[in-house]
Amino acid sequence: MIINAVLILAAYLLGSISSAIIVCRIMGLPDPRGLGSGNPGATNVLRIGGKKPAAVTLLGDMLKGLLPLLAGHMLGVSLLVLTLTGLAAFLGHLYPVFFRFQGGKGVATLLGVLLGIHWMLGLAAIVTWLFVAKVLKFSSLSALTMAALTPIYSWFVHHDWPLTLILTGMSAILFWRHRSNIRKLLSGEESRIADPDKPVNMDTGGLKDADGR
Repeated sequence: MIINAVLILAAYLLGSISSAIIVCRIMGLPDPRGLGSGNPGATNVLRIGGKKPAAVTLLGDMLKGLLPLLAGHMLGVSLLVLTLTGLAAFLGHLYPVFFRFQGGKGVATLLGVLLGIHWMLGLAAIVTWLFVAKVLKFSSLSALTMAALTPIYSWFVHHDWPLTLILTGMSAILFWRHRSNIRKLLSGEESRIADPDKPVNMDTGGLKDADGR
């Protein structure tokens, strides 16, 4: 019980480390919470700084979800404890104790969690995100599609009701965090995935790309 509790707490604390904010500080970029969408995540870092910092941010956010679960596998914890560990890392990213509980939307961390639960589950989610992003060019729609299909993928991989229910809850939270994006998608105002060669326009508060989009 103590090992399980320590693992879950450690996962939350690791999830609370904001990759986007740290990467932007190290690379001399503006705080992502004050530019673009205001979200401390890889997509917004892409708008602000381009591919390299966005890739590092994406990797960092995924590792926050993956590493605690790898530790759980090494410790031989049950699937339920493993899933709760992933939930803790996910909530840490969304509500980080180190950043006044103001975090990102959780897409990359959820992908890391899914990879940590089972590589097939993670691969299915990643392929879904990449396919929708490639075809439709909307990061938010890619995330929402991935989240909607995650419980289905989970059931086919593990046939475990507690796991599927918890992942359904995480997907619902991800939808809630994307509620403004959903409104923009429905109204046709949602921005497509940013062109890294078109930097954020600092003079307009970072709300548009350099060409005015």
